[in-house]
Amino acid sequence: MVCVHGVRGRGRQRSRRAVSRRRLAGPVADDPFLQQALQHLEPLHNLAVYLTRNGSEAEDLVQETYVRAMRFSHRFEPGTHLRAWLFQILRNTFLTFYRLRERESALSEDGVAEGEAPMFHDAPEQDSERSAVHMDLERALMRLPEEFKTPLLLAEVEGLPLEDVARIMDCPVGTVKSRIFRAKERLRGHLKDYGEEPKA
Repeated sequence: MVCVHGVRGRGRQRSRRAVSRRRLAGPVADDPFLQQALQHLEPLHNLAVYLTRNGSEAEDLVQETYVRAMRFSHRFEPGTHLRAWLFQILRNTFLTFYRLRERESALSEDGVAEGEAPMFHDAPEQDSERSAVHMDLERALMRLPEEFKTPLLLAEVEGLPLEDVARIMDCPVGTVKSRIFRAKERLRGHLKDYGEEPKA
């Protein structure tokens, strides 16, 4: 069984720097909506890294997500799931601006896109076998198409309800379930290419 629950990035500090470059000063910086939205920086940055496969582009994507969220904050319905709403903005922004000019990222020798450190390196020193499994899982995730990778990460890593994932993906819940199943099947196939499959 493929388990991706351990996938967590070290995006908080990096993504906070990205948003700070917007220089949201004065009254905007004290905006209650912005302060709420900033609580979701880390998961947004993690997804951006997996979508863009490039550290600097991930920061730009997160930055643009917050710019758009502030611009359309009047459309957010208080009491609904803010994190899911932000994920939806991030994905739509990616599909609109980034996917159109997406090119194959140059890969370093360990298979991780250049410009971005492996997302498991923030963990304490681990034995080489476990580190290798993490690296294999990361490379396998990078090979998934966006329409499979995004719902898998949102549901299995971020723990969003399938209904929220369906709204983000703009498709029925049944389609989300199917894509998650197919994503796991593809992961199993990719992991066979790298070696031992991690256990749940």
